[in-house]
Amino acid sequence: MVLLVERIGKSFRFHSKLDHHHHHHHHHESEALLGSLKAFHSDVSTCLNQLLLNSSPGSDTFSLSWFLGVFEIFPAITTAFAKLVVRIDYPMSNWDVDFMEEYLNYSLSLLELLNSITASVSHLGHARFSLSHALSLVESSSSSAMDHLKAIQPLGGGKVCKEDNKRNVGEKALSGKEEVSRQALMEMKIIGFWVCGIVLSGLRGDAQPYLEMRNLTDSSANSSLKGLDSGVHEVIMERRSLTKEVKEVNDTVACLLNAMVVGKGNDEAEELKRRLEELEKMLDSLQKEVDHLFSKVLAGRNELIDILRRRKH
Repeated sequence: MVLLVERIGKSFRFHSKLDHHHHHHHHHESEALLGSLKAFHSDVSTCLNQLLLNSSPGSDTFSLSWFLGVFEIFPAITTAFAKLVVRIDYPMSNWDVDFMEEYLNYSLSLLELLNSITASVSHLGHARFSLSHALSLVESSSSSAMDHLKAIQPLGGGKVCKEDNKRNVGEKALSGKEEVSRQALMEMKIIGFWVCGIVLSGLRGDAQPYLEMRNLTDSSANSSLKGLDSGVHEVIMERRSLTKEVKEVNDTVACLLNAMVVGKGNDEAEELKRRLEELEKMLDSLQKEVDHLFSKVLAGRNELIDILRRRKH
């Protein structure tokens, strides 16, 4: 924020040297821009603080139901950003080409991350279906059922994002509006990538996606996010496990197999059926959120590309 004040200050000092009569106007404009940025930070922090209040320590933090709550951050920060550009009168049609490209790069990275999440959800969905099929064989062919009753294994994966989040604007002079918008976009990136990293780590049972996203961004830039991240980091690094719902299914599979060895298992089979139904419901809900966000990001991206294309003609 201090750096931003200096940059905006320099920008307006430069203009005021050219025309001393407008100094007072520029000062007020600078104050208004900083006020708008503070309002954006406040909106974002309110959303993050609400998530922090809804977060319970331990295993519940790492559950599909918690991920659904985390995804609510996206419409909140998108709305906050939209309010900011309206406040400072900086609509998409007026954006600098470099800023447009920066936003397009962010949206492309977000789409790639959402595709990775979809692949992981789909993998868990197939594994759930296989277990449901194995469960249907318990009464008719217990030996065949035992062969197919296997714990859900996560989908492995390599690097989750190609985005290079390091900003390089060189010595180019930025307008106050562009600088404020860039600061807000940077915060959107930090939070967006952080959310996707957490969800992917939970779905894959692997800390790597979260750590990768964490290294790309700076969670300490927002005190509310820093508070959330410290708790999440501890859970991911200590547990390195799948989500609560998947872990419960796997534990029940183990119990059912043990019971079937001694000719029992009716209660365990019923419990597994219940767990699988719960998992199916949560995976469907999460996929709906991912699909909805994907559509929103794609629509915004296409709108910006259209503006860029018209400008070049």
